[in-house]
Amino acid sequence: MNSESILFPPPDPRVTELARRCLEDIDSLVGLWVECVRPVRASYADRVSEGEFRATAWEAFEFLLRTVARLPLSERIATVSERVGERRAREGVPLDSLLEAARLDFRVVWAALVEKADEKDKAELVTSAYHVWEAVEKHVTGIMTAYQRTILDMGRRAADERRMWFARLLDSEGRNPTVVRDTALALGFQADDRFLCAVAPPQYGAGLRRTATALRTAETPVQLQEVASDLVLAVQLGRRTTADSVLALLQETPCGVASAAAGLASVPRAVVLATATARVLPSHAMGPRRLEDSWLDVLVQRAEGFGRDLADDVLSGLDAETVPAGETRRLLDTVRSHLAGTGSVADTAAALYCHRNTIQQRINRFAELTGRDVRRPEDAALVALALRARDQHEKDHRP
Repeated sequence: MNSESILFPPPDPRVTELARRCLEDIDSLVGLWVECVRPVRASYADRVSEGEFRATAWEAFEFLLRTVARLPLSERIATVSERVGERRAREGVPLDSLLEAARLDFRVVWAALVEKADEKDKAELVTSAYHVWEAVEKHVTGIMTAYQRTILDMGRRAADERRMWFARLLDSEGRNPTVVRDTALALGFQADDRFLCAVAPPQYGAGLRRTATALRTAETPVQLQEVASDLVLAVQLGRRTTADSVLALLQETPCGVASAAAGLASVPRAVVLATATARVLPSHAMGPRRLEDSWLDVLVQRAEGFGRDLADDVLSGLDAETVPAGETRRLLDTVRSHLAGTGSVADTAAALYCHRNTIQQRINRFAELTGRDVRRPEDAALVALALRARDQHEKDHRP
């Protein structure tokens, strides 16, 4: 025997008889209840028809009265709370309004019991009030549990559908207009707007999730999704959400960021480029890295084995057997500084605290050894790629 049965004994037989008599008058109870809840129902009257509203109310009152009367319940009546909770969740009825209406059941049932009770029965009715309230709360709890479960299930299904459409968009590479259109509808995007795509390795995914949450709070359309081993964030840009504002949210998140994509059809390519940028994040990265600042590293990384071949070919004249290590280091430091600067010999000299003639001599010496003069744009571009490839190779093979 539990504590509840000790504190609250079964309802008096006269009370159960009153509940049985009320069962014969359910239609009038439903009519009274419908009038009581009309102000509450006003917020969702357009979503639930009058016939459906009355039918479920009839079943709910049968559930309550049979529970108080200790009468058996059919399967349909026993499950009315769960069915109402699930159906109203799918109809978009606000939960607080739904529960407020359900709790009005107590007032209507109690008034009906009191009306049918004589003076002798009323004393017993008061002592059995708990059982009426318990039946109502059981109904309300069943509604709330089913409602919340349905909302969670709907959310999961909606999220699954969003992920499916985004994956289809990426798989189609944006070339199928129908997929682009349907993806926009599923994700709440405007297909012709501009989009910013960021990609983070798994260990930095928390930063992308925080950013997505902040953007959703600001009512900015976003899609956050795992793609292969990375986390991808696609953000629709607008007047309130600019590329700079998104980057500000990502300021502490190491990730690759592609240039803004013109239209949803361009997002798959932007994801590819952002992923390539994420692949070349330095080990000490503290924030986002833009594609436009990473092209050399991206090209080298995408070139795979050709990058090493490029470095060997372009820088072969600096072989340790023919050029002392100290000289090679000075020449490379000078060339790196020159390529990273304005291209002016005078500026390179100032950056290295050397005389401009010294810089000229080193650049000439580098050209003599490699056949590449970094004062010529074409040679400069090739040497810059070769140096990045060499650095990447050394990084990959560093103990």
